[in-house]
Amino acid sequence: MGNKGCQLLPIMVAVFLLSLSFMCGFSSAVADQETELMNELSEAILEEDVAIEESDHLQTYIVHVKRTHRRVFTKSDGLESWYESFLPVATASSNRKQRIVYSYRNVLNGFAAKLTAQEVKAMEEKDGFVSARPQRILPLHTTHSPSFLGLHQELGFWKGSNYGKGVIIGVLDTGLFPDHPSFSDEGLPPPPAKWKGKCDFNWTSCNNKIIGARNFDSGAEAVPPIDEEGHGTHTASTAAGNFVPNADALGNANGTAVGMAPFAHLAIYKVCSEFGCADTDILAALDTAIEDGVDVLSLSLGGGSAPFFADSIALGAFSAIQKGIFVSCSAGNSGPLNGSLSNEAPWILTVGASTIDRKIMATATLGNGEEFDGESLFQPSDFPSTLLPLVYAGANGNASSALCAPESLKDVDVAGKVVVCDRGGGIGRIAKGQEVKDAGGAAMILTNDELNGFSTLVDAHVLPATHVSYAAGLKIKSYIKSDSAPTATIVFKGTIIGVPTAPEVTSFSSRGPSLESPGILKPDIIGPGVSILAAWPFPLENDTTSKPTFNVISGTSMSCPHLSGIAALIKSAHPDWSPAAIKSAIITTADLHNLENKPIIDETFQPADLFATGAGHVNPSAANDPGLIYDLEPDDYIPYLCGLGYTDEEVGLIVNRTLKCSEESSIPEAQLNYPSFSIALGPSSGTYSRTVTNVGAANSSYSVQILAPSGVEVSVNPDKLEFTEVNQKITYMVSFSRTSAGGEGGKPFAQGFLKWVSDSHSVRSPISVMFE
Repeated sequence: MGNKGCQLLPIMVAVFLLSLSFMCGFSSAVADQETELMNELSEAILEEDVAIEESDHLQTYIVHVKRTHRRVFTKSDGLESWYESFLPVATASSNRKQRIVYSYRNVLNGFAAKLTAQEVKAMEEKDGFVSARPQRILPLHTTHSPSFLGLHQELGFWKGSNYGKGVIIGVLDTGLFPDHPSFSDEGLPPPPAKWKGKCDFNWTSCNNKIIGARNFDSGAEAVPPIDEEGHGTHTASTAAGNFVPNADALGNANGTAVGMAPFAHLAIYKVCSEFGCADTDILAALDTAIEDGVDVLSLSLGGGSAPFFADSIALGAFSAIQKGIFVSCSAGNSGPLNGSLSNEAPWILTVGASTIDRKIMATATLGNGEEFDGESLFQPSDFPSTLLPLVYAGANGNASSALCAPESLKDVDVAGKVVVCDRGGGIGRIAKGQEVKDAGGAAMILTNDELNGFSTLVDAHVLPATHVSYAAGLKIKSYIKSDSAPTATIVFKGTIIGVPTAPEVTSFSSRGPSLESPGILKPDIIGPGVSILAAWPFPLENDTTSKPTFNVISGTSMSCPHLSGIAALIKSAHPDWSPAAIKSAIITTADLHNLENKPIIDETFQPADLFATGAGHVNPSAANDPGLIYDLEPDDYIPYLCGLGYTDEEVGLIVNRTLKCSEESSIPEAQLNYPSFSIALGPSSGTYSRTVTNVGAANSSYSVQILAPSGVEVSVNPDKLEFTEVNQKITYMVSFSRTSAGGEGGKPFAQGFLKWVSDSHSVRSPISVMFE
């Protein structure tokens, strides 16, 4: 890819803001969960940043410097002195330390500092200076999901992995509400001896569950990392919340709330607020988490595609895997458009979002007898079943009214009526209902746009409401036009378990291909991310109980901690496995079919492609026993990075040391020992190798099975693998050649699978082919 990602800051910021990865709105009481809302917030942030820059002329920069060989830094003050030497000479000594925001020790050689553009220019002349760039603000990207994933108490993998006991999950998010029962330490031992972190909550809040808590939000380290948004509490409890019986949200989704690794420890790093997440803070938190001794890092945040050397999460994650730390990140909420995902680096597990087999159903019933099933968390028991007048808010031709934007219904007669509102337009779904309520409407039917198709979401609406599909919306609007006095009501049917089409890929889940490295298939995996119940810091609208609060929200922010917790379970069961080994086990054992044994579908109700599903839907129990793994050491990524066309300096920024690509064996992307294949195929054939490691029975035999992509011939040599011992490695070659001008129907992409099958294992690698 070369240096194509080196863009001017405004362009890069724009790309990042277009790839939003947080499905939750910013309200202290309710999560609006709407990605579009972040656009307005992001614009406000940019305007504020411009105003600050114009008035103060100072901006926070991330500065990379060379590692000095003349000194060995044993104390942070020595390192800080070295970094301070790069500051302008004219800066008063008393102000020099104030200029340094962070001194990084692990994630990169360098620091974050408040500088003017002129000062950065002058710094370029200093010996040891490498580069500097302004910080970026990145957006933030369960009672039933454990059983849906096959995790059952006192049985199988969950019990065998000891529920993640002894593993430390570091969560970078909006902080935590520590007094929630999900963070009880009942049944947990003290943290392992390797733990070096600290907990900045008061002594009654820190326990054997919450062993670490630090605040890096804009450098506010002295302030406890209390969650004021809800997002961090929700993601942390999804990853590792303890068992909480009799949990529900507004009386729905009843059951025992529990995270994926309920006996794992949690280390909380607050890096985000309602305004987003500064990448200087993210780097500082990653730097600290690596030093603290975490085993798994979970980041439900990210920006758009960027070169890995300019991507703070990629930089920090590479330093983490060098220390054996597994990194799980959300793919983003910019779907269903292709090329929309975040966190593309191959050393990161990139997670898309899928549904579970639970719906909280609310059915729109029309005066002509038609019924359309939708969803809503708020299920009022006293809403009348009698038909009410039905109106489409956009019938006046006003686009703002159609979206039920703030103040848009003032002059629309909605009093006492069921109001149809269109989804989108940068207005949160719950906010639309608030506008209907304020205007006197009795209820809301929220209809999808065409892009979101059949994907609906559960929300804690402020009035009786239901969210229905695009197809349903068209029929409802057609009825309104055809009837002189249209009527409707909403029938609330509560929690429904066993939806046969689950898991489905939801519309908002970001899609591949990776823009920065198309030779690596992304996302890697999908996991539960739609209508997930987990801990919440404050009461919801319409909540009349005094029980601990849970909320049901959606986003790849929710799917990411599911995979973080599952990685912790695997780490607990296999403490000697590398991050790449854990990732391989997750990818090669994924499910391709839904509960009715049909291919996983997307928001169009058609089979989802690999750019939506990655390898498929996570299967935790199968991932614990994969048979074979595709392993990688950190240095194995260097030939791959050199093959991307990065300069020596750019590769050095990623791997955190000086090197020369001319002295390394550069490889094409598809040659990386990754557990999937993403091939660009022209007239000539391409041949790539893979090395598998036997982690199953010592004596085992595997035969290859191939489902070739349409228009492609795939051959494997050897076609049989014979193992005689555990951890034995065997290399095989795969050749790809074209048999037609394109895939099925002349499409530019085609997909298939390669499987190694033994008597007890099936090790599947997805194949994506782009025709050149």
